Amino acid sequence: VIRAKVVGKKLMKDGPFGTMRYTVKQMKMYRGFQIMPHVQYIYTEASESLCGVKLEVNKYQYLITGRVYEGKVYTGLCNWYEKWDRLTLSQRKGLNHRYHLGCGCKIRPCYYLPCFATSKSECIWTDMLSNFGHSGYQAKHYACIQRADGYCSWYRGWAPPDKTIINATDP
Repeated sequence: VIRAKVVGKKLMKDGPFGTMRYTVKQMKMYRGFQIMPHVQYIYTEASESLCGVKLEVNKYQYLITGRVYEGKVYTGLCNWYEKWDRLTLSQRKGLNHRYHLGCGCKIRPCYYLPCFATSKSECIWTDMLSNFGHSGYQAKHYACIQRADGYCSWYRGWAPPDKTIINATDP
């Protein structure tokens, strides 16, 4: 998970359809230090129809998530990427202060009701009910964190989280 500015791009002729290699200037890394302490290139499928992402060169800073495979960072439409200036204050605070508290949690999307957590380490993500996904209210304003009792729940707010209670009004 990094914050980066795209400074170049090149179509690579590997694979049957090609791969786009974006050269990035990494501003900050939020997660993945142990695997790759610095990211210089981001790879994605060359075509959006194959889940490749289109990033603009020398225009925006992006939040980019992905996976490392054989020493390369890959991203696609199923990963979270967003222009940095479009992130909410809650999402920015989450990256710096909250999301790491949920590393032991799993977010389970809910596509239709009823939805239930199947373990104490799950948060039910309801943004999918309204087809908003990453841009939905829950994704923009809440973080799934693990409480002291081991249960995961959604948290929203500016004060340090109280991991011992659940606010029943939260999603």
